[in-house]
This record gives sequence, structure tokens and C-alpha cells, in this order.
Amino acid sequence: MRIAYFDCFAGISGNMALAAVADAGAGPPGIRAALSGLKLSGYRLRFTRRPEQGLSGLHVAVESAARRHPHRNLAAITRLIQASRLPAEVKDQSVAVFSALAKAEATVHRQPVAKVHFHEVGAVDAIVDVVGTVAGLHHLQVGRVVCSPLPLGRGEVRCAHGLLPIPAPATLALLEGVPVFGGAGEGEMVTPTGAALVRTLASDFGPLPAMTLTKTGVGLGDRRLAGRPNLLRLITGEAAASEEMVVELFANLDDFPAERFEYLMEQLFAAGALDVAVLPAQMKKNRPGAMVQALARPLDRPAILRAFFLHSTTLGVRWREMYRTALPRRKGTVITRWGKVRVKWALRPDGAETAHPESDDLYRLARKTGRTLAELSDEIRRQLHPRSSGKPGKSRS
Repeated sequence: MRIAYFDCFAGISGNMALAAVADAGAGPPGIRAALSGLKLSGYRLRFTRRPEQGLSGLHVAVESAARRHPHRNLAAITRLIQASRLPAEVKDQSVAVFSALAKAEATVHRQPVAKVHFHEVGAVDAIVDVVGTVAGLHHLQVGRVVCSPLPLGRGEVRCAHGLLPIPAPATLALLEGVPVFGGAGEGEMVTPTGAALVRTLASDFGPLPAMTLTKTGVGLGDRRLAGRPNLLRLITGEAAASEEMVVELFANLDDFPAERFEYLMEQLFAAGALDVAVLPAQMKKNRPGAMVQALARPLDRPAILRAFFLHSTTLGVRWREMYRTALPRRKGTVITRWGKVRVKWALRPDGAETAHPESDDLYRLARKTGRTLAELSDEIRRQLHPRSSGKPGKSRS
């Protein structure tokens, strides 16, 4: 699995992320080709390689002839992205970035998300930055994004709402639960667009994970910083079996209706749980009950706690930190004669690669075709191992 690590030495903005992804291998032609699938006109991308305090990097500018840009809301931006010819994964992740921005703005201005109208982030350059970055990562076949702790600057910034303190209120709302530090320098180090990108795309925040390095891209910012180059590094590499910190949260329930466990599990997964298990337990006063366990990344612990307290009868949730070792994984799609099935591959220590079809896709095809799950599983095995069946296989990742 390929990992992309955002090393936010001088912070992150939308155009810095886009330039770093292009420099890491997606390339200016690849970014332009991806954005051509977006029904957006009136702009031109200008990539420039230039020195920055003794180092070299790529800078991108979105040039537009229009003096004014429409103030789009989330629904308008979503329609624009969904109407594009971009891959479904790129569409979904791009919409998720703008959804995070909309929720942050709604929180700051105390209004419903539907009534939020973007100003700066609704302009053409922000749409290009977000969609181009997501499409570039997709082009690089990145399976996991990790980000360093974020440096927050200080001072003031002028925007459509007037003069605001740095970090901008929307930036702070987006970075709740994310490791940050201050004193990095004057000016805006992390923009709302940059914050939304890493908050949405990154699965972890911390040090560089274990990987075999492949390439580093350098994206340059617009401002000159005192004493440091204004750049963002995107470090890419292939993962080995790696360790990561996770949290285990668990609660004992002895007064919870059995028919509600399915919904509780759905809500825990929606809150970010990596895995959920329900185990039988003998409770106090000899009551039969259940222990609900949820495994999550540290960043998602507050959301998991909220889900437990909202959707179960527990009055307290215990949690602890632990480490887990995970094999490198990648996702793809197998095309069968009955339809597409998502598959997850895992790389074993002996070099063998094993595959597991997505159960929901198997159930969907079984209902659609009337075939049994066993028949569908056999078909997928033939697709994944064509040599053993003598038939050609067709898959894409």
C-alpha cells in the first residue's frame, strides 16, 4: 500500500497541497487532465519551478480573468463535482472536504449548513485546489494519508467577513482533535482549505510512518517567511507491516434491548470505529448482558464516546491506548459477469497476496441475480486466480 505523508513544516494551504501532489509524481499534465473532467471554466493553471531559500519546489497559481466569483453553497459545489467525469472516489472525497468546510463555517457562524455560502473557498481556485489534490493522490494510488502536527501562526487575516484573528475561526473548528502547536511565525500558516484537506483525507496525525521511500514532492506557498522556506513536503512510500496507536473503548450493557444493537454498531462505525464487537457478559446481580467493544484511532475517540452515550444506555465508557500491527493493504474492484465487486488485498510476510471480497457487494449481487453466495465467491476466485481456472481474469485497482 502506498502512503502519502504531508510534512507541514511551514503549514498547509490548498495550492501548496496541489503543487506538492503534482511534484510527487502526478505531474502538471496529470493534474490538468484530471481537472478537465470538472465542468469548470474561466481559469488557467500555471506551474512554476523556483528556488526557495536554497531549496527547490513547485508553485501553482490558479489564474482567472473573472474579477468576481459566485458565492456557492455546499449544494452547488456538490452538484458541480458530482456532474464531473472524475472517478467516484475522487468525487466522494472532494465533496467530503467541502462538507467539512461547510460544517466548520456553520459552527462558527451559528447557522445551518444549508445556509452557508462560501466566499473564498467557493471561488474557482479553491475548487481547483481541492479537487486537483484529491485527484492527484488518486493518480498516485495512495491508500493511506498521514499528516504531521500542524503549526499555527499568529496575527490577523483579512477575508470576506473582515479582519479576523489567526488561526481563522473556521480553521480552528476544523482542527479540533488534531495535534497542533503555536509559535511557528507570523501570518496564516494553515488555511481553512488546507485544514479541511488534511482533516478529511488523513487517517492519522503524527510522525512519519514506517515505509520504503519512493518520492518526495515539494509545494511552495505564496508568502515569504522569515527564517524558513515556505514549503510543504509530500513524502510517498510503500508501507511495510506497521504499528499504529489505537484506542479501545468498551461499555457493559445489561438493560439494552437486543434489537437496538445493530443500530448502535452502525453509529459506532459511522463515528469512525475501525472494528466493533459485542460479547456476552455476566453482569452484577447475575444479570445477562453484553460488552460492546470499539476499536478506533485516537483522533476519533470523542466521536466514538458521543455515539456510545447517544445510542446506548451506558452511563460510562472505559478506554485505553494500545498498539496494533497491520499488514499493507490495497483496495480494488473485480469485474464479474454479474457486476462489480470491491476487493481488499493484503500482503503477507511471505510475499503472498490474499484477497477478501466486500460482503455487501456479494449480498447485493446475490439478491440481484438469484445466485448463491458460494457461486459468486467461486466466480471471484476465478477472476483473482485465473491461472488455476484456465480462464482470464479482469480486475482493476
